[in-house]
Amino acid sequence: MAPRHKVVIELTREQRSILNRLVRTGTYPAATRRRAHILLKADSAGPDAWSDERIADAFDVSRMTVMRVRQQFAAEGLDATLHRKKPTGRQYRKLDGKQEAQLIALACSPAPEGQARWTMKLLAGKLVEMEVVESIDAATVWRTLKKTTSSRG
Repeated sequence: MAPRHKVVIELTREQRSILNRLVRTGTYPAATRRRAHILLKADSAGPDAWSDERIADAFDVSRMTVMRVRQQFAAEGLDATLHRKKPTGRQYRKLDGKQEAQLIALACSPAPEGQARWTMKLLAGKLVEMEVVESIDAATVWRTLKKTTSSRG
């Protein structure tokens, strides 16, 4: 593994002013204030530049956290470092209420000819055939039915 080089932080007067204002007011999330403190103490042009170890001890974080804050500041700037990104892995509902109702009604109906009961694959295929949805996975059908309280037997 290649050795890691310490990223040197040099804040502008304006950035330092923004960070000082941020740490003095209690209206920001703790993580944002902590990152602001880390940046202020890591500023090599500041009045009291601290080592990563000292910063980590003072703010009860790991040395890696201090290093990541430095790296993020250098790569993405002040705003991205202070404010968390919105999660991108958000799972949106595959079926709306009307489509869910149609699925439940279908699952509660008699099984197709030659079948003892509905399978998740059969339900998924039927929903597509009925043009309730363009496509749907059997696992999605299962998750949707699992969260309903209706009896399908």
